[in-house]
Amino acid sequence: MLIAGFPAGSFQTNCYVVAPAAGEECVVVDPGQNAVGDLDDLLREHRLKPVAVLVTHGHIDHMWSVAPVCGARDVPAWIHPEDRDLLSDPGKGLSLSAKQQMFGGLTFTEPDDVRELADGEVLRLAGLELTVDHAPGHTRGSVTFRLPATEEIPDVMFSGDLLFAGSIGRTDLPGGDYPTILRSLAAKCLPLPAETVVLPGHGPQTTIGQERAGNPYLAEAERAAGADPADVRHDGGPGRGL
Repeated sequence: MLIAGFPAGSFQTNCYVVAPAAGEECVVVDPGQNAVGDLDDLLREHRLKPVAVLVTHGHIDHMWSVAPVCGARDVPAWIHPEDRDLLSDPGKGLSLSAKQQMFGGLTFTEPDDVRELADGEVLRLAGLELTVDHAPGHTRGSVTFRLPATEEIPDVMFSGDLLFAGSIGRTDLPGGDYPTILRSLAAKCLPLPAETVVLPGHGPQTTIGQERAGNPYLAEAERAAGADPADVRHDGGPGRGL
């Protein structure tokens, strides 16, 4: 298994490539701002051929380069239907002040081939099997992608902006909701094996075991799973990701 990546653009959003091995087909996860050049270098280094672009959610720092990557390689983009409109209008996922600062004449379009993800779906691409988990809360269409364990590596989850090392995604932007992200954490993260490697949308990798032991938001998610929804605080979350 080959998994490689780099932080893209001013947002330092992690873009990943995943393949069975060097010299084979691959998928690209979350090509963000100005990702094209570094991605091309990575693909050349490992002699990889992309067959799809996977998007964990529609925020601009994760989808900035989706259309150019898909267009140059003639491959489809996969995104949850709840976030699909952000591919062509990413401003819908931002606050008014962020829109005013960011969109100086920029325009975005969908790739020619967009395919919609469903919760629990297994994508069989590039010789890989990736399980899709719909995990709203950061955005309505946030998803994670999971790879099963092999002899070489444990289970892997590409968590997008659901779960970070020591934190979780912000919930104060349009489409975000704090009680919803707690439910997603409880349903999609807590049941996973402790050794599951978490490759997040920002920052360093971690494991489910490390986060169970030290991430206060996972602890809160576990408590909230058994609580009345009215008792779950609405504070906008800790605020990582765009």
